Amino acid sequence: MCSHYESVQDRARYQRHFAVEPPADLGRADIWPLYAASLIRRPPEADAGDEAVPEREALSGQFGLVAHWAKDASVGKRAYNARSETAATKPSFRDAWRHGQRCIIPVEAFYEPDWRSGKAVPTRIVRADGQPIGLAGLWSRWKSPAGEVLYSYAMLTINAEHHALMKNFHKPADEKRMVVVLPNGAYDDWLTTPVEQTLDFLQPFPAGQLQAAAVDKKSKKGLFDEEG
Repeated sequence: MCSHYESVQDRARYQRHFAVEPPADLGRADIWPLYAASLIRRPPEADAGDEAVPEREALSGQFGLVAHWAKDASVGKRAYNARSETAATKPSFRDAWRHGQRCIIPVEAFYEPDWRSGKAVPTRIVRADGQPIGLAGLWSRWKSPAGEVLYSYAMLTINAEHHALMKNFHKPADEKRMVVVLPNGAYDDWLTTPVEQTLDFLQPFPAGQLQAAAVDKKSKKGLFDEEG
């Protein structure tokens, strides 16, 4: 399961690739659960027919989804990945799924542990063409007891047992999972498709279009401080 990624920090690159103005606060580059980063969604007002409302908007939010009924935002620590097979029924994600609260998560790279050597080797995964990555996600809006509003999000994941690249990660006995990398041309459809067609988009990204490289932890001081 993916708990660590790099967010897109270059504002011009963000706007050019995702066709949306990035939020004022992009957060930090190195993202773990409960950290602030950005998400891209379809504005709820977009369905009202107002031409002044953009097709996409970018918001600051917490990595780790907080359902509207949660007592505090810390539940996001355990809700940063949503299994596509159970997202429609699991309490943490089912309302976001049912209401079509899908988002795109702007990413430069994501990290997974390679256990083939018997030890966890942090591995950085990027698109082979050098473009930013748009990950499929779910978002939620939560209001704290004090009345503060928090947007949050989770990455959707699928089985990767037969994926030529992603099957190499995680512990040998664990199920192989991967995040959903959306093709560039699928961004608008992902945000607008009817709920019953959501699963059509949750497909493995071609292994040949991804690149993975082991990371020297010593040369990336601080980057893996929260790795568990």
